[in-house]
Amino acid sequence: MDSMEAQKTEPVRPKATFGAGCFWGVEVAFRRVPGVVETSVGYTGGTSEHPTYPEVCTGTTGHAEAVEVLYDPERVSYADLLEVFWSCHNPTTRNRQGPDVGTQYRSVIFFHTPAQEAIARASKERHQQARKDRRPVVTEVVPASTFYRAEEYHQRYFEKTLSPGRCFPGD
Repeated sequence: MDSMEAQKTEPVRPKATFGAGCFWGVEVAFRRVPGVVETSVGYTGGTSEHPTYPEVCTGTTGHAEAVEVLYDPERVSYADLLEVFWSCHNPTTRNRQGPDVGTQYRSVIFFHTPAQEAIARASKERHQQARKDRRPVVTEVVPASTFYRAEEYHQRYFEKTLSPGRCFPGD
């Protein structure tokens, strides 16, 4: 094996970032998708650097609990990931998902490219038009900012605890 073969690296994967309430259950929903290579839960969209979970929980940092998804676009599209996002939370409740209340639980799509922005906005419009109850979809579509990975005990939380808890979508 020559040095070039030894230095082969994984391909750079596109990234998608979503806030849809409690990040534990949202992470599970994305981990189940074929073509999702990796997920991380964390905080993004706020003003403070390196926030901690207790700080984010106060609702004063401006961060949303979010899931960052690395995916293989040959196996799953960004539009497909958006469908998972829409299915795992209620996009008509501002700053609330179930019993969790606060700006950190807002419905938000953090786009990384102009193409993601266009796809996200079109998807949001389709979901608004398809709603039978006509309640407005309050999901924000905003540029991605620094993603701060949450504390390790939050990563793959349900796999570690074997307890799906109250914010587990899809079951």
